[in-house]
Amino acid sequence: MRWLIDNFGTVVDLSRTHLYLALVPLAIGLLVAVPVGIAVRSVSWLRRGTLVLAGVAFTIPSLALFVTIPSLFGLQILDPLNVVIALTVYSTALLVRAVPEALDAVPADVVDASTAMGFTQIRRALTVELPLAVPVLAAGVRVVAVTNMSLVSVGSLIGIGGLGVLFTQGYQRDYPDQILAGIIAIVVLALALDLLLYLLGRALTPWTRADRPTRRRERRRATVAAEVPR
Repeated sequence: MRWLIDNFGTVVDLSRTHLYLALVPLAIGLLVAVPVGIAVRSVSWLRRGTLVLAGVAFTIPSLALFVTIPSLFGLQILDPLNVVIALTVYSTALLVRAVPEALDAVPADVVDASTAMGFTQIRRALTVELPLAVPVLAAGVRVVAVTNMSLVSVGSLIGIGGLGVLFTQGYQRDYPDQILAGIIAIVVLALALDLLLYLLGRALTPWTRADRPTRRRERRRATVAAEVPR
């Protein structure tokens, strides 16, 4: 803890880099996964194939991907884009699974009502299903965000910055306090990001909170009715 306090400025600088390397892939992955998830959701064979491909992509070891990407894209080994591209692959692989599952959670009667009103498939997906799928989708986004926060630290093994640098330097210097500082910083960042995404999800779905008092009142009435002697 003493090292963390004495080098707080260094930890803050590394945290900025860590957040950049974790959040940019998340944003890109979400932009890719949402249209892909909507497109494959209703086509069973295409959905199965996409999920298999996503599963294969996610099983590739992160370190192997970090050192392979430079030769595929003509980048330098120390270019931060290596980590961004690799984590974008992982983020997309996870979110492509999450988007159809979130859309499946939308009540069927709502989908039928929008179809009866003349909504096209694309309009229904964007204006009806996707907004109602936000609570389930937000949970998947939170998982990916925390996963990225952890995987970014692996990039330090090939010399790319982030809080993982504290692990490699602490190990090389045989200085456990520096390693502990890195662990604490990553955990705090991950928890803060998870909380922020949770609050954002609640802000985007006010109807989920509005329904709770109604459900409580209905349960209360049912309890009172059950207790009334007949």
